[in-house]
Amino acid sequence: MSPRRSVADTLETRQRILERSLAIASAEGLEGLTIGRLADELGMSKAGLLGHFGTKEGLQLAVVDEAAAVFSREVPERVKQAPSGLRHLRAVCEAWVSYLEREVLPGGCFFTAATTEFDGRDGRVRDALAGMNALWRRDLRIHIRRAMSFGELPGDTDVDQLIYEIVGIMLALNHFLQLEHDAAAPARARKAIRRLLGG
Repeated sequence: MSPRRSVADTLETRQRILERSLAIASAEGLEGLTIGRLADELGMSKAGLLGHFGTKEGLQLAVVDEAAAVFSREVPERVKQAPSGLRHLRAVCEAWVSYLEREVLPGGCFFTAATTEFDGRDGRVRDALAGMNALWRRDLRIHIRRAMSFGELPGDTDVDQLIYEIVGIMLALNHFLQLEHDAAAPARARKAIRRLLGG
């Protein structure tokens, strides 16, 4: 086997591990990831699986990164062509609702589940989750401030309050979809977003 093929195979195997791990973690939490279970499901040895990540914490951190990549692809990347300002903010919110509505991950929003699991702990995984959430709030803040600068939102808009309410709507949507299996939840989320942002 050529070195190039060997590298490609290694990357494919790593991606397969991450995709399965993310599916499990979205439904059962990051602590639901056990090396033995993953090795059995993927037909690998425990040592072979750990060789890609070093430790269970290394695997968990890689899953956080993979979850961020999936979210980025499904939400901000889907609307990157939307006009700047309020229309972009609305498009982001619609993509976010759609992401949860389409059940891209079997357990719903990975970050909602993982943040609840790790928010009371210390450590690198908790810090990684907090960092990803902070980056996303920063992006929302940028879109809101642009809408304000264009005169599409009032100049005295409380940016932090608006972010709080948008995130709250999405948390409620994930709850009602995952726990209640409420098919009306996406429509309710869209109605709540319209009350906040118009349109």
